[in-house]
Amino acid sequence: MAPESPAGSLPVGPPPAAQALLTLKGVWRSYASGESSIDALKDVNLTIQAGEFVAIIGQSGSGKSTLMNILGCLDRPTKGTYRVGGRNVRRMLPDDLAALRREHFGFIFQRYHLLPDLDARGNVEVPAVYAGRSAGVRRKRSTDLLARLGLADRMGHRPNQLSGGQQQRVSIARALMNGGQVILADEPTGALDTKSGVEMMAILKELNAEGHTIILVTHDPKVADNARRIIEISDGEIVSDKPNGPQVDRVVAEPSAVAALGKESWTATADRLGDALRMALLAMNAHRLRTLLTMLGIIIGIASVVSILSIVGGAQKSILSSVGSLGSDTVNIFPGSGAGDERATRVASLTPRDVTLLEAQPYVDSVSPTVATGRVIRAVSVSGNGTVLGVSDQYFRVQNVKIARGQGFTPGQVAAADQVAVIDDNTATKLFADKDPIGRIVLLGDVPVRVIGVTAKPEGMAAIFQGANLQVGTPYTTLMARMVRQPNVAQITVRLADGQSATAVEKAVVQLLKAQHHKQDFFVMSSDTLRQQLGQITLIFSVLFGSIGGIALLVGGIGVMNIMLVSVSERTREIGVRTAVGARQSDIMSQFMIEAVLVCLIGGAAGIGLSIALGAVFSVFVKDFELVYSPLSILTAFGTATIIGLVFGWLPARNAAALDPVDALARE
Repeated sequence: MAPESPAGSLPVGPPPAAQALLTLKGVWRSYASGESSIDALKDVNLTIQAGEFVAIIGQSGSGKSTLMNILGCLDRPTKGTYRVGGRNVRRMLPDDLAALRREHFGFIFQRYHLLPDLDARGNVEVPAVYAGRSAGVRRKRSTDLLARLGLADRMGHRPNQLSGGQQQRVSIARALMNGGQVILADEPTGALDTKSGVEMMAILKELNAEGHTIILVTHDPKVADNARRIIEISDGEIVSDKPNGPQVDRVVAEPSAVAALGKESWTATADRLGDALRMALLAMNAHRLRTLLTMLGIIIGIASVVSILSIVGGAQKSILSSVGSLGSDTVNIFPGSGAGDERATRVASLTPRDVTLLEAQPYVDSVSPTVATGRVIRAVSVSGNGTVLGVSDQYFRVQNVKIARGQGFTPGQVAAADQVAVIDDNTATKLFADKDPIGRIVLLGDVPVRVIGVTAKPEGMAAIFQGANLQVGTPYTTLMARMVRQPNVAQITVRLADGQSATAVEKAVVQLLKAQHHKQDFFVMSSDTLRQQLGQITLIFSVLFGSIGGIALLVGGIGVMNIMLVSVSERTREIGVRTAVGARQSDIMSQFMIEAVLVCLIGGAAGIGLSIALGAVFSVFVKDFELVYSPLSILTAFGTATIIGLVFGWLPARNAAALDPVDALARE
């Protein structure tokens, strides 16, 4: 037995006497039919030498097309052995078979099987794309072949712009693109008129004279008479195999006929992916409405996610800004053991002495104690329930409170416990309407104070804490001495010096006051802690609402998968053609994966654009809230779209790659 040739290789030149080019031994091909099976080929034994012109003739259903499919490695025998150049085909993997079809076989189909979205030159170049030929080599080879076949002026025309004879010539050029050592022609004249049929047979004879092995399948004895050997098949069995006419020496193609195309270059993979990208774009353009509807789910899902993240980002920015308005980088000190301590109001642990001690620390910018009480507030004939805050002169800096009219307290007024007050804008409006309150007297219960300032209307979160009650601020010494008569304060707020860490200051304050009190009868909270808590809350909302948007993306992804499955079904014939001319399974899979990813990426870009457009409209009508679009959210959206395309495009792509070429070609 002759040694097997390497994968994908065929002997070029006359084979050894003991080794034919194509050999079938005891080949059966059976198809399941219910609980039984049908034998399309029965114990076929056949040898074909390089350079022969063989016609396989038989009636419809005789098995001749099945035999040709096995010879062309489009199908596999159920039983028996088929050797190509000495190598057993049954041991080959799908990509090994694709390599044989790509490099050594050329197919001429009765129905032409040209790709409708490519022009004549593009159809001819398809096998060379999968063979890794460079663009320049492909272009020259396809141009030369089409010109030789009389189509020099039709190279840019698509199949629907060509006659039947012209389409068949394009099919011949495609079969010869990679050399076409073996040409398999299935009823090549079946769809042609008489004149075109005669021209077709003349071309096949010419190719055989140049050294190409021609295997012709036909039911017409007149067509078969052009061959030098006629094999008759009936009911799956060869009933006759005889020479036809005078026999002449066979011519075998020289090695240079294929080698002239050049070896596969390092750009081969890029070319195949480029072809897959081009075909994906053509398919999407050919079904624009369906593509748009497929993208709609992705557009809505991405727009939802990006919009939600921008809303949460805007809310986070607004909240953090508002936290700053409550007191920029502050540490608050409270009596008791912690938040919620029921004894906190009875613990007299914080005193004015603590305030003085804290003022002297280098990490402190300013300090203010707070003492609060409720009183009826009166001015002339107007009164209302209100809150009286006892604070220091540094309160306005600590809490970042602006004075709209008048002035704040002075250190001397605090030290002397002067009966002066700073009121908020609500109180000014309530008590004095449109009159100037500066210098007027206000009664806090039965204690009179003179108004020396009015605070500006608070913004952001500070406005929430303003409440509906009237608010009046006095020196904490005044409140402690004349109203509540207590030695301790309810709270101390420390504003950090620039560049100080809130965490470090918290630790320093705790150590300082523990040393002062000889125990820890207080606890601290910082604005940084509040920011962290609010950040966690916004993160939870981001995840929650992002998950809702993710459901829309999931639905969109399922839509992509369904449409891609439909696309695979519609383009089964195209898949069969590409497989027949040598496409690997990875080539078919990448084509449909690229299409799915493109749909999702374009839909993702449209979704981001829609979200930004909605944000622009939103900003026109809502002035007090800003949507924040972060680069991370946009990149996340693109990444999500890509992942959706890959995940939901994988199943249709796998189904496409797994299609049997002979079944795909036969699919209507």
